[in-house]
Amino acid sequence: MTWKQLLASNRVRTHTTSRQELDALRSIVERDLVDAGLAGLSNDRRFATAYNAALQLAKIAIACAGYRVSGLGAHQTSFEAAELSIGTNVSALAAYFETCRRKRNTLDYDTANTISDMEASEIIQKAEEFRQEVEAWITKVHPQYIP
Repeated sequence: MTWKQLLASNRVRTHTTSRQELDALRSIVERDLVDAGLAGLSNDRRFATAYNAALQLAKIAIACAGYRVSGLGAHQTSFEAAELSIGTNVSALAAYFETCRRKRNTLDYDTANTISDMEASEIIQKAEEFRQEVEAWITKVHPQYIP
């Protein structure tokens, strides 16, 4: 998939971001990663909360690249477009979060208590890894948005 194809299919639109917008998204990421680590939270909620942190990180990368996701399938498009933004060094993470997207749909809409402690811990670790990749890319390519 290319930006041109995503634009033509109305899955993204052009967007000019700001440091304020990115900092607001970073605060969501921070909150969600802290919350995902709270003792006593169900594994389902830990998973879904860490997933949301990863989704916001994808949104940050896409915004820095000059786009915003739109239309149906926004979560799926977000991870595809984040990979377009940052590059193939996040391909494995994008594929991982795509699998998580499907699991998150199941636990949010169909069944409870489907996520193991190991799965919840893993997505938290992967979201942290994704945050490091996104922020390193911003530092290298878009230093005007460094926090």
